[in-house]
Amino acid sequence: MPLALDLLADILVNSTFDPAELERERQVILQEIGQAYDTPDDIIFDHFQERAYPDQAMGRPVLGSPEIIRRLSREAVTAYLRDHYGAARMVLSAAGNLDHDRIVDLADRLLGGIPRDKAVAGEPARYLGGEFREERDLEQLHLVLGFPGPALGDPDYYAAAVLSTAFGGGMSSRLFQEVREKRGLAYTIHSFTHGYRDGGLFGIYAGTGEDEAAELVPVLCDETRRLADGFAPVELGRAKAQMKAGLLMSLESTSARCEQMAQHMLIHGTPFDPAEIVRRIEAVDDAAIARIVASWRGAPPTLAALGPVGGLEGFEQVRARLGA
Repeated sequence: MPLALDLLADILVNSTFDPAELERERQVILQEIGQAYDTPDDIIFDHFQERAYPDQAMGRPVLGSPEIIRRLSREAVTAYLRDHYGAARMVLSAAGNLDHDRIVDLADRLLGGIPRDKAVAGEPARYLGGEFREERDLEQLHLVLGFPGPALGDPDYYAAAVLSTAFGGGMSSRLFQEVREKRGLAYTIHSFTHGYRDGGLFGIYAGTGEDEAAELVPVLCDETRRLADGFAPVELGRAKAQMKAGLLMSLESTSARCEQMAQHMLIHGTPFDPAEIVRRIEAVDDAAIARIVASWRGAPPTLAALGPVGGLEGFEQVRARLGA
């Protein structure tokens, strides 16, 4: 453990950013961007995020664009590290067979000299919505339809998570049963919620054939509008049980515990408490679900489609079906 922490600290504090190594890594990232572009069920989420948050930081892909990567200088990389990776934004998390006091002493010796980061103001996220569609010669149409969602600190964040699980979070969910099992319109379909500090997204992903695309979107719109009627108690109970089981099973992994603690400290500033999260999941009721669905009214949806898009109806027609 001391050797591992020393290595991590050395990488963080004493990296030289050798120009030859940076150039080698630049080529690796360019290949990674190319790989993402060749993976339509991956890159579609970048297009979705870009249309939800156009012309702003939240809408830009994490990997960056090839143009930016090619011209990124060593000075830009070191300046970013200096400005953003300071002590005030760092959390050291460990889980497993450890001695807490020993880790604290090592952290003080190895990381105690890291200065505080500069007060760099981030650009607030502004959900705008819109449409992206790209015709590409693929066997499947990859589609994401979504709406604004709650931020991580929003009291209704867990309501959105329960809604997502009940709506499209597994083989017993509404979307899976209606779209795949009953109608055979998609091989893959699920819903998701992404929370950020200053906003969030709720979305539905589907991978479908070209012939099924025209029928799929109206069904998705109908099922989305039907959420205003709420869920049956058995649906909510099943979704909550699924979420709690996933959370509690993750506690069996020390690496998962380590990541959960670090993320919770970075986002909320408090220790990770599984019992509190279970209580919040249990507290989700019909009124909380209704608030999430009501928050979509009046907001334009976001639609991203990649593949044989010719059978899709226009964006304004989709908006009309959703009542947006």
